[in-house]
Amino acid sequence: MKVGWEIAANGFNTASIILAGRNSAHTWWTGIVGCVLFGLVFFWARLYADLTLQSFFILTSIAGWWGWLHGNKGTELPVRCTRANWLVGLAGGGVVVAAGYGFLLRHFTNAYAPFLDSVILAFSVLGQFLLMGRRVENWWCWLLVNTIAVPLYAARGLYLTAALYTGFWVNAVVSLRSWQRLAFRPQNATGTAPALASVASAPPGTEQV
Repeated sequence: MKVGWEIAANGFNTASIILAGRNSAHTWWTGIVGCVLFGLVFFWARLYADLTLQSFFILTSIAGWWGWLHGNKGTELPVRCTRANWLVGLAGGGVVVAAGYGFLLRHFTNAYAPFLDSVILAFSVLGQFLLMGRRVENWWCWLLVNTIAVPLYAARGLYLTAALYTGFWVNAVVSLRSWQRLAFRPQNATGTAPALASVASAPPGTEQV
């Protein structure tokens, strides 16, 4: 295992995740670099679902970067919540994808823990799409992913990555609460969004789309 690559990958991903929690658009370019490095790490560890996931993250990070800055009719996207019925459908889709991909990995590859690895893939994809839309619920996805990833990566000898994902779990809890406050926070009297982030221009309550 190339420990240096793992350290570098975790460094960039840590920066990206912290920046996402702070609602900073710089999360995207730091994440792209981290994904390239993690792609190599997961290839060596034979975690092929995670390797596939890194390619997805690179492409969606480019789209997410543009969307955060210009996705609201040419202006910055607000932090917002998602309707409950949409979330139920998305979660159900995530379970189906995880089961299907896990079946393929189990029967056609030498992947380690194919179904757990596939849950990480499916709900990371869902979390990424929600993050691209600056939706609060992305942090619930990352909580699930990190809960599974910590013991899985430790079992494959990726101890540094497992330790950092423990920190990412804590960061997801803190970020969830922070984004919930942003989504419920009305604009000030001039119509200018609060300094930390652009927020939905609704009366006290959340914009649900």
